[in-house]
Amino acid sequence: MNEDPNSTNGSGGKTWLERLGRIFGADPRSREDLLDLLREASERGLIEAETLKMIEGALEVDELQVRDAMIPRSQMVVIHKGDTLDEVLAMIIESGHSRFPVVGEDKDEIQGILLAKDLLQLVARENTDLKLADLVREPVIIPESKRLNVLLNEFRVNKNHMAIVVDEYGGVAGLITIEDVLEEIVGDIDDEHDAETVEDIQALGEDHFLVQALTPIDDFNESFGSDFSDEEFDTIGGLVVSEFGYVPEVDEIVELGGWRFEVTAADDRRLHAMRVGPAEASETAEA
Repeated sequence: MNEDPNSTNGSGGKTWLERLGRIFGADPRSREDLLDLLREASERGLIEAETLKMIEGALEVDELQVRDAMIPRSQMVVIHKGDTLDEVLAMIIESGHSRFPVVGEDKDEIQGILLAKDLLQLVARENTDLKLADLVREPVIIPESKRLNVLLNEFRVNKNHMAIVVDEYGGVAGLITIEDVLEEIVGDIDDEHDAETVEDIQALGEDHFLVQALTPIDDFNESFGSDFSDEEFDTIGGLVVSEFGYVPEVDEIVELGGWRFEVTAADDRRLHAMRVGPAEASETAEA
């Protein structure tokens, strides 16, 4: 019969944790003591390494806030209120996500949440009276200071899977899903819709690189020896778009800080990737 790890038995009514502490000669008196005890148990083969990682993740979630795990506003994939059904379907297929914030003129105007599965009613029934706006659900709004363990319980109780995160001024800071919280406990969760991981910076040849727009400016500076400020923008793509003054199209070029940025992937709303090389060497670079 399997023993409940929290139950008592004939050994003086000790719990599993107390008995484990007795094995190692001490009772844990703090969270760090407990982790040290569990790590030693793992080293002795009493706990699997993956189990230890999940326990560590669960303990860490108790101290983390939503801002530590959310998807920042700059990386949100959103649907605009005026989008056509074809545009929405294209967005769903491209992203592989199942839930989307619906926004107005900008990302602070949250209209609601659209579930991809709800669109089946429009696609399957051509003559339905339903409109896209009829399928938008009321958004869950939470502060970025909310603790992750509290949010996880709310997700479970209310059966919500996504929440919009706002900062102290009420502006949209990002979004968070139940998967984001669970990944803090068990690590990355990949499914069949997750795109293959692409490195932020890939070498193309001498002094030329393919750079993803979401590359943090700090990482770009470290790799290229540049000193771009991250006070206004978090990503190199945000900085480049600001320099253009609009979302550029493929093959458009801008020079910034001694570097030449050539757009290699973009759509009507977002810059995705750029070819980067020294500005002075750009004219003779190979295509």
